[in-house]
Amino acid sequence: MHTSLPDFDMPNEEQVHLAAESFRLLSDPTRIKILWALLQGESSVACLAELADAAPTAVSQHLAKLRLAGLVKGRREGTFVYYSAADEHVRRLLTEGLYHADHIDRPALESDQHAVAEPGRTA
Repeated sequence: MHTSLPDFDMPNEEQVHLAAESFRLLSDPTRIKILWALLQGESSVACLAELADAAPTAVSQHLAKLRLAGLVKGRREGTFVYYSAADEHVRRLLTEGLYHADHIDRPALESDQHAVAEPGRTA
């Protein structure tokens, strides 16, 4: 069926893997807060910890993972490291994700969650 569609194209395995890894990292609420703060400008771990309402050690661990995934970058100044969002792609990912969250059909989502949570009921 799809072969009859003009310009039908699937992403390659590496693209799929890297995109899935980025989405996996974005699935944590603290990381979303950290990234959103970094989209406003460069920041330190201490400031990000306060903004995300998280411990500095936890924020530091989140930042290490986000940096390895290429979502944030760090700039060393003396003994401090200041972080920023890696590029405009990060802004678009978060903006679209938050926009989607604002437009989810919440009643349908809640009924789906209740259906799964109720024993003996099939979803």
